[in-house]
Amino acid sequence: MNAEIFQMGTTLLGGLALFIYGMNLMSDGLQKTAGERMEKILALLTRNPFLGVVAGALCTAVLQSSSATTVMVLGFVSAGLMKLPQAISIILGANIGTTITAQLIAFEIGDYAWIFVVVGFILYFFLKKEQIVNIGQTIFAFGMLFVGINIMGETMKPLAGSPVFVDLMMQVQDIPVLGVLLGTGMTVLIQSSSAVIAVLQNLAMTAGPDGVSSIIGLQGALPVLFGSNIGTTITALLASIGGTLNAKRTAAAHVIFNLSGTLLFIWFIPWYCEFVRLISPSGLETHVIARQIANAHMCFNIISTLLWLPFIGVLVKIVTKIVSGKDTDKLPSEPLYLDRNVMEQPFAAIHLAKKELSRLAGFAASMIVSAKKAFLGNDMNEVKQVLEMENVVNELQQETVSYLASIALAETITEHQAAEVSGLMHVAADIEHIGDYCDNIAVFAREKIKNKYEFSDSACAEIYECFDHASRMVRDSIAALETGNHKVALNVKSQEQEMNRTEAFLRKQHMKRIYEKTCSPEFTVIYTDVVHNIERIGDSCDNIANAVLENVNFQMEGEAAE
Repeated sequence: MNAEIFQMGTTLLGGLALFIYGMNLMSDGLQKTAGERMEKILALLTRNPFLGVVAGALCTAVLQSSSATTVMVLGFVSAGLMKLPQAISIILGANIGTTITAQLIAFEIGDYAWIFVVVGFILYFFLKKEQIVNIGQTIFAFGMLFVGINIMGETMKPLAGSPVFVDLMMQVQDIPVLGVLLGTGMTVLIQSSSAVIAVLQNLAMTAGPDGVSSIIGLQGALPVLFGSNIGTTITALLASIGGTLNAKRTAAAHVIFNLSGTLLFIWFIPWYCEFVRLISPSGLETHVIARQIANAHMCFNIISTLLWLPFIGVLVKIVTKIVSGKDTDKLPSEPLYLDRNVMEQPFAAIHLAKKELSRLAGFAASMIVSAKKAFLGNDMNEVKQVLEMENVVNELQQETVSYLASIALAETITEHQAAEVSGLMHVAADIEHIGDYCDNIAVFAREKIKNKYEFSDSACAEIYECFDHASRMVRDSIAALETGNHKVALNVKSQEQEMNRTEAFLRKQHMKRIYEKTCSPEFTVIYTDVVHNIERIGDSCDNIANAVLENVNFQMEGEAAE
């Protein structure tokens, strides 16, 4: 008897393992297949609450995990890219999106599971084109998911003959709170509400002692379903540890939303069961209950969302009251946008990396302004400012490159995303080089101040114009990086050619002044070195523009191939 129980337990866990593996693999395949379209979904995330619900549902449908969407949202909130009301609206949508898995399971296509496995395997392992391979991975994983379901279903059938198990199921039906606690505990343990609901659907399809009715019934399944919705919030709570106050408030809002839905619906279970049966197919209970559970799951989350959506402002006030306080300001050298919790969603991690690079480039741009004041205004305070900011830029550049390297290791990264990450690493290096050139100019400024060198008015005017030109190029290259606008990137390249011509012209002008004795020969080295360093800033901006253009071209080629 003990051997039979052990065999049943291991087989059930094996089926669950195959299901979770298939679901995660399908999520990876869907994410790769969606590719650049995920960036368009990101654009919806920061608009308004209504679009936030749509975006949250879409993201979760692709990622096949409301927890993954929630963790991504927490990263955006921590980075200040998203306000609390928008984050909450996305979480509401994520709860709707996660019901797709239960709907897929409810379609009884287990008999065709191995067909999906075989077709997906052929596309996944034997073809070379990335997009086809990603589709093959999704189909293969979809089949594996149902193989796991079939194994769990076969394993659960003998449970109907166990008096202990039947008695436990009767208690769950009679004591809804017990079902809620069971669903919550299982989800916290497995870390997947979809897996718990899959187990629940398979259990519900198992006939009880009478051989006709479900062993648990819809009325017994609903509390477990509600509990799984509460249990799934644990991921967000864990991810918010060490995050900003708004991240913690977002996680708290997730808990309140899911908990409040359960507290409301648990009082109306008999009536809700009737509603679910009304909108679901009719037939033998064991044949239709999986569909009923899927519909109950979807309607539960849709109704809860519709009830809370007009009161998002109230929910914001509640979580702000619960999680009170004020965030401490970060040091300039600390990354503001980088969040390692979203590494498995490369499209989101790349988005955050770009924001950090833009911030880094902003620091480099401020160094140009300070270097200009230091050199032309003989200001030692600005010299110190440049030297201090150089350390900040170096530290941030190292952090950002390390983050980008981690993104490159993600299993879900696509060929295009890998190329984009490589380009962003070069961008980070070029921004750091801009800081180096400003640092060089600050050193020249210190020498100029120390030796009391005085340049002619025409030489100062030329250098002034060069600094302004460099500032424009840095500003435009940041804009190209943020927007991916190829026209702005091409404009930067045009400005770089002009900068090269300007440097050659200024060298001749300086030699002319020396010949005319309006400028001292001893200033030549400093003058030409400063102009050359400014020109090198232009080279770095040109490299950033090239990275933007390469990414645009890669994306266009990918779309053409599709």
